[in-house]
Amino acid sequence: MVRGALAAVLARENDLDVVAEVESSDEVMVAIGRRPHVVLLDPQLPGKLGIEDLCRKLTGPGVLVLIDHEAIAATSLALVKQAPRIGLIATDSSTDQLAEAVRDVAKGLPVVDVRLAVAALKAGDNPLTDRECEVLRQVTTGATAQEIARTLSLSAGTVRNYLSRILAKTGARSRIEAIRKAQDAGWI
Repeated sequence: MVRGALAAVLARENDLDVVAEVESSDEVMVAIGRRPHVVLLDPQLPGKLGIEDLCRKLTGPGVLVLIDHEAIAATSLALVKQAPRIGLIATDSSTDQLAEAVRDVAKGLPVVDVRLAVAALKAGDNPLTDRECEVLRQVTTGATAQEIARTLSLSAGTVRNYLSRILAKTGARSRIEAIRKAQDAGWI
């Protein structure tokens, strides 16, 4: 629903055209065939390709990433380091700010929300991989290992292995404690 709303907002702009809406990171590379000037991404976009890898692969069009400044993760620090090639805008920005950011990225201008940059720089080094962060974010929704496996196109055993590694890396005794530690550290 949010993706559709963003597309509708941007499509209202006379000088902007929405050429594709995708449901997973895997579909982004296919949509690039339509030759967009800017790719607008959500870091929590499901799929096999993590946001950092996706941003590295997107070398043609400008890239603008929507990030929730309340839930900034160390992954975002890696994205901030890719600025100005990667633009970063907060999810609570106005629709006018979003449209202007898309225009700026299309022109090759840097777009980095100051609050996001500061929060990313304050976030500690994240010991979790992109996929582990994705699994842990799914755990925050109350999803079971089987549900996470279906959502992320993994086996339930693989999800359990990720959860074991997450517990070890965070030093947590439970999933709840791992979530709390990861959120407090700004990793998810």
